[in-house]
Amino acid sequence: MTPTELQTDEFERHRAHLHAVAYRMLGSASEAEDAVQETWLRLNRSDTETVANLAGWLTTVIARVCLDMLRSRRARREDYVGTWLPEPIVSIDTGLEDEVVLADSVGIALLVVLDTLTPAERLAFVLHDMFAVSFEEIATILDRSEAAVRQLASRARRRVQGATPRTDPDLREQRRVVDAFLAAARNGDFAALIEVLDPDVVFRADTGQPSDRRPIEGSDNVARRILARGARLAGYARPAIVNGNAGVVVLPGKKPIAVVAFTVEEGRIAEIDLVANPSKLAHLDLNLA
Repeated sequence: MTPTELQTDEFERHRAHLHAVAYRMLGSASEAEDAVQETWLRLNRSDTETVANLAGWLTTVIARVCLDMLRSRRARREDYVGTWLPEPIVSIDTGLEDEVVLADSVGIALLVVLDTLTPAERLAFVLHDMFAVSFEEIATILDRSEAAVRQLASRARRRVQGATPRTDPDLREQRRVVDAFLAAARNGDFAALIEVLDPDVVFRADTGQPSDRRPIEGSDNVARRILARGARLAGYARPAIVNGNAGVVVLPGKKPIAVVAFTVEEGRIAEIDLVANPSKLAHLDLNLA
């Protein structure tokens, strides 16, 4: 095997890890793939013969790539129409999900909170709390002191813990609650919707429309929104796994027109995130008949 082939083989062994880091940093599957490709290009341009820990070297490189992407994206985000939500990771719910894959998933609700952090806070939290990268290594990436990086991660951790619901870990229980929600929506049953929604439920929709700029809060308001604009779509909902949790794909034809993620907490739906912006669904390849 040639040195180039060895390098390619080594990179491919770490590709899934690099994509996982990038997706948590960026909240976009397509941008994460771009970051992975940029990391591959930088590897090709670098002399890594003396690198003892290539996995660590690659993680550092992709973290820097993502940091640059986040910084440049903050200015563009101001021009985004409506509510911004992450690009979902979706698979059809067969009831036979790989527990390892589910355990490695990151929910839409968490990604929404991560997007409120500064790029430096996000990098410190993602690398340290999710991938156990040392503060010393993160300090080198950010060009800050180790103490400053600890403060960044601590500040990010407080914001994440204070804003992210505790998702019920049982996927079957999640599915039971989501199925009850769909049945109530299809039947136009306001009372049944209220029963399955947390009183403080939050509904966010990324449709690319200015009318969906603000989240809808409270079970009464969310139930009215669902019955007014979502009951018809509920008839086309197909069970799916969305970022590791029970969700649905709205499929009136051969291609999905929306993906809905649910955060189920203590047997009720605490958050609903609907992604219907076509640009956010273009990366999906579900092999649907």
